[in-house]
Amino acid sequence: MSEDRVSVYEYFQYPESTRRMELVWGVVREPPAPRWGHQAVVTHLTALLDRHVRVNGVGRICVSPIDVVLDERKALVVQPDIVFVSNERMAIVRSRIFGAPDLTIEVLSFGTAFRDRTEKLTWYRDYGVREGWLVDPVRRSVDVCAFEAGADPRTFDGREVIQSFVLPGLDLPAGSIFE
Repeated sequence: MSEDRVSVYEYFQYPESTRRMELVWGVVREPPAPRWGHQAVVTHLTALLDRHVRVNGVGRICVSPIDVVLDERKALVVQPDIVFVSNERMAIVRSRIFGAPDLTIEVLSFGTAFRDRTEKLTWYRDYGVREGWLVDPVRRSVDVCAFEAGADPRTFDGREVIQSFVLPGLDLPAGSIFE
């Protein structure tokens, strides 16, 4: 292995930090901290989803930074803004998440939107995430990609209630995320 690439376990030896880091094919990426607006949306959406998940007893919500190991051998570790792991898949949760969560959510920002919409969404689909959301604070909309259901991506905005394959019964108008 070349000196500028690290394995998953070498990456895990880095000092624990609240800074977001990802390991992409053995290369550590460390973007700057998200801006206030991004984090405000992440915080509010986490609270809304956590309430639904706890009331219905269907699993757990976790907010970044949390390492999600999609491919240990190829050294691919990501940190989605929010993840949901169902009770049925809770075995993937140890000190980190080893495998595909049921739901990954990326809140788009100027510096990450292109990568989130292309590269990361492809990884989520290819590695078995059941559903991915792209939350766009500028458009005030949510794109829902139900990978497991094989459905076409759908965009929700305003008063439209987000239809989630992995969180049935969710009564969440898209616009409420941005309040």
